[in-house]
Amino acid sequence: MKEAKHELVIIGSGPGGYVAAIRAAQLGINTAIIEKEPKLGGTCLRVGCIPSKALLESSERYAEAQHALEGHGVSVGEVSLDLQRMIKRKDDIVETFTRGVAGLMKKNSVTVYHGTGRIDGPGKVVVEGGDEEATLSAGNILIATGSKSSELPGIEFDGDRIGTSTEALSYPEVPKHLVVIGAGYIGLELGSVWGRLGSKVTVLEYLDRILPGMDSEMAKEAQKIFTKQGLTFKLGSKVTGARVDGDHCVVEVEGAEPIECDRVLVCVGRTPNTEGLGLDSVNIVPDKRGRIAVNERFQTNANGVYAIGDVIRGPMLAHKAEEEGVAVAEILATGHGHVNYDTVPGIVYTHPEIATVGKSEDDLKESGVPYRKGVFPFMANGRAKAIGDTDGRVKVLAHAETDRVLGVHIIGPRAGDLIAEAVVAMEYGASSEDIARAFHAHPTLSEVLREAALAVDGRARQI
Repeated sequence: MKEAKHELVIIGSGPGGYVAAIRAAQLGINTAIIEKEPKLGGTCLRVGCIPSKALLESSERYAEAQHALEGHGVSVGEVSLDLQRMIKRKDDIVETFTRGVAGLMKKNSVTVYHGTGRIDGPGKVVVEGGDEEATLSAGNILIATGSKSSELPGIEFDGDRIGTSTEALSYPEVPKHLVVIGAGYIGLELGSVWGRLGSKVTVLEYLDRILPGMDSEMAKEAQKIFTKQGLTFKLGSKVTGARVDGDHCVVEVEGAEPIECDRVLVCVGRTPNTEGLGLDSVNIVPDKRGRIAVNERFQTNANGVYAIGDVIRGPMLAHKAEEEGVAVAEILATGHGHVNYDTVPGIVYTHPEIATVGKSEDDLKESGVPYRKGVFPFMANGRAKAIGDTDGRVKVLAHAETDRVLGVHIIGPRAGDLIAEAVVAMEYGASSEDIARAFHAHPTLSEVLREAALAVDGRARQI
């Protein structure tokens, strides 16, 4: 068995792990990273963020060619779907990025071990099941193992007709009827993909609303838009079972008739990957949700062991894990590192996109914070009219006394890009007046954010 010594050993090569490795190496730390899968990049790159966005873009182009181009005076004739080619495009993008991450490790002199990493007492990590087993001495250990899809009792996963988002990225044919269990980010995104490609999509959600945790007013607006697009929502639905029955699937719902469909996509959240890490060897005990407790410096209760990303508290988002990875590397090298959790954006890559940062209106009401609200629709924006994409609005929430921006919520075209301005504004403590006073080129979609900021003070204009 190979033996080696490193100043930092990272378990997991997802966005949190590989970004931490790059930053640590840039700061002169002898760094190694361990990945149990054959390719680097983690869930996000291989079977999550990147492939799903590729399919979202391709399916949106398909839907546009079918329904929207004619309104622009563009006739394309009969539109056909080559699903295998669409899937291959997605796979090619993933392959390019996994090679890119491997190249970054080499460029930054990060040692890569393929296998399963397990902590084996203080300052020691064992790599098993890979090309070459190894025992690593580690000055510091960073757990960045991400998460996996959560399961529901009574659902019989078969890895084909009843499965998770991983299977839904590569269905061999378009299901006639797809049942999506869970109306969160992932369920709505992948439900949208297959709905655009021709599936009848039924979304079952246990709660009485979609997008749990998001601003409720914006979630209601989103549901109206998705319903108009053809998605069917059954809220307040408690799924008690799902099984394959011959050539179809049956989904059992408490108090309702069973639903027959072709495929079932289960998207009920994610669970931290903290099993099999040898945490007991350093006296780390995850909480009942599988998360590892850390302090403000991302240290666990075990000396020299850190954790970031989906295995700790906070939203399970790639960019959150990345910033935490950078912070840990900088803490180890300089003693200083910071993540502002008040400005972590969240994005749903449906069409239109939904993006949010900061407090929701529900949060402010519940906590009794005085606020003012400005809302402006894309319908009144010249650029949105020109591109024929006018669904949605922007909401700006500002403190009633100081005018400091507390939250921004967007439904509309390119919301995921537009939210970046709000993130920067909030990072620097901007007021709604600051956003309103700054130039926003005309005609652009960004003007909707400016108008919403003006609306906080009752000064919005039609464009």
